[in-house]
Amino acid sequence: MSIPDSVTALAQARMDARAAKDFALADKYRDELLQAGFEVVDVAGGYELRPKKPYITLAYPRDIRTIDLEKDVTVGLIVDGFTDDALETVKTIKEHSDCAIAIISIGDAGALFEQMDKRTYLISVNPGAAWGDCANVFLEKVNSKYVIIMDPSTRFTADAISPVVVELEKGEYVAVGWRGGLVNTDDQWRSVDDKGPGEVDVLFSYFMAFNREAMIEVGGFNPRALYYRNADMEYSLKIRQAGGRLLQMELPLIQDRHHGYHDTDPEYRELQSKKNYDRILDKYRGKSAILSPRR
Repeated sequence: MSIPDSVTALAQARMDARAAKDFALADKYRDELLQAGFEVVDVAGGYELRPKKPYITLAYPRDIRTIDLEKDVTVGLIVDGFTDDALETVKTIKEHSDCAIAIISIGDAGALFEQMDKRTYLISVNPGAAWGDCANVFLEKVNSKYVIIMDPSTRFTADAISPVVVELEKGEYVAVGWRGGLVNTDDQWRSVDDKGPGEVDVLFSYFMAFNREAMIEVGGFNPRALYYRNADMEYSLKIRQAGGRLLQMELPLIQDRHHGYHDTDPEYRELQSKKNYDRILDKYRGKSAILSPRR
């Protein structure tokens, strides 16, 4: 990569300003480097210059500011690797809907930047960000009436937005999803039975649509949920405990290979899944009054 002499001079001037503890001047030079199309990264013994990415990277999800894409519905995707697959999912959403799309990429966003436009927001956060923290960004900082949290492995085959909005508009349910079920009370809440469409105890984050205002009253996902699995169930029961009702629907969706499960380190997957489920048992097991009618 050829770096212009003027850019190298700016980078060195920034280093000199930092050495002199003139951090305001150093920040000025950093901004000038960004305007020139380069990011400066401090490393041991100096710095590296890299072409500027077409999207912002922040340290933590909580640093993300308000997201307003001027749409009533925003689909939120949390992408942790496998960005080419997520790119295909984004394309199916755009093919079948005019909703907004907000993407949080944990680490490098790959080619997802190709989909950035007036209705598509993309931001990257550092590796290690918790799934629960990222999900809460969609509930807390997206200025849409309805927010859908969707797994990158889920694909649209037709318009999955309109039927969900129709149900949410009725006000009977505060959350609507594609897959879910009833807690199995016969095995001490250790499993969930999929009973098909209808009112349910829990929804899964393959596709979960929320009335965002109602969720602000409920509160967010557990920030201790580093991994997605069972965090959606914990949040579903939190909604039910607050008096909200959840609906499972048949929707024009399919699931491709679920990399977040099948291609995650098995030891990490099982450890974090267990931690999430243990919280469910500690908080909710035995509280049958919060469950939906059995069917």
